Amino acid sequence: MRFFKLGIALILTVLVFFVLNTKLGSIPPMGKFLNPVSGVWQNDSEEIITGNLSIDGLLDVVTVHYDSILIPHIFAQNDSDLYRAQGYITAKHRLWQMEFQTFAAAGRLSEIIGEKALEYDQQQRRRGMIFGAENALIKMKEDPETYKFMEAYRDGVNSYINQLDTNDLPVEYKLLDYKPELWSSEKTALLLMYMTKMLAGGDSDLEYTNALHLFGKERFDLLFPDFYGELDPVIPEDTNWDFITTEITATPEHKIPRDSISETIDKPHPNNGSNNWAVAAEKSASGNAILANDPHLGLNLPSIWFVMQLQTPEHNAMGATLPGALGVISGFNNHISWGVTNATRDVLDWYKIEFKDASRQQYKYGNGWKNTRVRVENIKINGAETLQDSVIYTHYGPVTYDKNFKGNGEKIGYAMKWTGHIGGNNQLPFLQLNKAKTYEDYENALKNYTAPAQNFAFASTSGDVALWIQGLFPNKWKGQGKFLMDGSNPENEWQSFIPQQFNAHVKNPERGFISSANQHPVDETYPFYVFNDGYETYRNRVINDFFRNKEKISVEDFKSLQNNNFNLKASELLPNIFEHMDVTGLTSEEKEIYNQIKAWDFYSEIDQLAPSIWDLWWEKLYDQVWDEFENDDLALDTPFIYQTIYLLKNNPEDQFMDIVSTPETETAKDLFLITFKASAKELLDWKAKNGNYNWSEYKGTFTGHLLQALPAFSRFDIPIGGDYNTVNAASKNHGPSWRMIVEMSTPPRALGIYPGGQSGNPGSKYYDNFIDDWAAGNYHELLFMQDNTTNSQIMATQTLTPKQ
Repeated sequence: MRFFKLGIALILTVLVFFVLNTKLGSIPPMGKFLNPVSGVWQNDSEEIITGNLSIDGLLDVVTVHYDSILIPHIFAQNDSDLYRAQGYITAKHRLWQMEFQTFAAAGRLSEIIGEKALEYDQQQRRRGMIFGAENALIKMKEDPETYKFMEAYRDGVNSYINQLDTNDLPVEYKLLDYKPELWSSEKTALLLMYMTKMLAGGDSDLEYTNALHLFGKERFDLLFPDFYGELDPVIPEDTNWDFITTEITATPEHKIPRDSISETIDKPHPNNGSNNWAVAAEKSASGNAILANDPHLGLNLPSIWFVMQLQTPEHNAMGATLPGALGVISGFNNHISWGVTNATRDVLDWYKIEFKDASRQQYKYGNGWKNTRVRVENIKINGAETLQDSVIYTHYGPVTYDKNFKGNGEKIGYAMKWTGHIGGNNQLPFLQLNKAKTYEDYENALKNYTAPAQNFAFASTSGDVALWIQGLFPNKWKGQGKFLMDGSNPENEWQSFIPQQFNAHVKNPERGFISSANQHPVDETYPFYVFNDGYETYRNRVINDFFRNKEKISVEDFKSLQNNNFNLKASELLPNIFEHMDVTGLTSEEKEIYNQIKAWDFYSEIDQLAPSIWDLWWEKLYDQVWDEFENDDLALDTPFIYQTIYLLKNNPEDQFMDIVSTPETETAKDLFLITFKASAKELLDWKAKNGNYNWSEYKGTFTGHLLQALPAFSRFDIPIGGDYNTVNAASKNHGPSWRMIVEMSTPPRALGIYPGGQSGNPGSKYYDNFIDDWAAGNYHELLFMQDNTTNSQIMATQTLTPKQ
């Protein structure tokens, strides 16, 4: 019996040892994870930010001062050392994040997460993400200086990785049981592709093709017009375009293929966008130009941004950087400031490919056949066999949809033509902006910028303001790119690109300010065809009306505007609803909810009930209007918000108001009541379960960890107002990812805040310490050091020295 018990104990010991040191599915080896010497417990500490460190390849000493909120201020004697130090310091605080994002860009998440990431990875490969990064890197190498700095950044990252012990690995590596790869310049190119896809990877060509065939051209044009009734474009409507000499491409004879598709690849978040604006010196209360920027992206931890100051004897820049890329992306120096918003231009089109036979080695083009090439994508899967996906490439680009992936024919495919695949040195413009001193420097920095298309706002110490809508834009014939095109017709090609000097821009407009909020870039007088891909129509008008109605603008006004929660969309529809909706049959509970929203001042503040009523009511009303688009056999995109409200107000008896599933014929008036009653019921159920439905609790804004909002590493129930249509575009998990205000005094004075913290370590007090201030609309004054001298705001100093 004694030996039996001993045997059982031995078996249990072996079993426990096996379980603790073996990865079971997606569960890491818990022995490694909980190891007191090298496991997760080692991550419950702050980063070391003092002392001397020896770094390979440095030419001179680099000093890194950390201020009280862990912003590093890097002082180097030359650019190579500066970017090497930037790579080292960024990796020190954000290594896992910067690598994870490049795995996501390259379609490699299955390597660390397993089969549940396989479809995502396959989509990334079929988008040509690696292909685009490779082409970009070729362009970057053509500029020896840019590539030298990229290599310096790479070596700085790797200096940090090479000195890491297992117990120092970021906690996510331990959780997922893998180790970091060495960094490469290819990874920087991939990171920039990741941003290109996020901001310029959307399209609806295939969905619009389905809608055109389903509803007809007249109905389609009503639902998806090129221009709205309310415009207020980025470039003021009185702009003179007489300087443009290139003509728009002539419309060829062409036919839209009668094809249909039932499922399309995932698209970027529909609310990816931003605000930026600047007032010139004459409109500023202080006499200095002022600039603001707040990019609207996913609210993640670690944050997409990492704030730094980068200084050499020749230049001194500060602002938000992208972990994995060089320089400051949204920021300022001693002479200029700049901020970016998404230009949302249509730079992605689809072409139907007809293969000659089942081998798919050739495809029809003109009167002959073109050869394809095959790129074999080896997708490694953690815990499973590697998947080989053969992606066919045409001269247009990758055949994303075919018989092997979401396609609908043995000898048919759909190829993607995207400016993201065209090689461009999109690292260089930001390095040049970091050093720019004048408007001419800013203008020259943008000349070679290709993608993603951005609205680059500018302000300077000389009092000037400007905005360029910059990117590589095809010179399309009118209507080109709305629908699937026949890839066998050479006239459907992009015949040319708009010359860069004719991209829409403005400097020092008469109104005294520039602004962009993802609205239509230009009015109908701009000579080139600009396709309406769902431009924003509410934030831009609130912003521009604010500036038009105030003679002098201060930094405090900028802060107020960035945190403005006025809901223009609700204010333009609800009065019409109140006028026409029949409320005589409402119950007492429904009447109470109705009175709450009827008394609303249209500000989506955290303690109000009306914004919650509006949010749910609008969602149900919108879905009910467009129930005709619920079709499992066809991929469809519902019409734009502005056009939906236009039809509700001006075409209340249109056939789209009729509910498909009922025998009666409904009008907008009926839909108002039906969807209100459904919303009231849902809100009462919510109240019974949660005790309240004020906007803060109902919206439930959160910043989620990149690992699918891992609860222990995320922040939930953040009390912030606004929604995706207000200037303060904070929705549930999306919104102002970085707020910056810069007054162009000498030296500039800057404010900044983002919903996260400088550290990527969940065990650090600097991991999410900005969130409460961000939610409350507060800012941190950014310490913009002018020399390498410590002061009372410096918390610690670290010296990086050349390794002997």
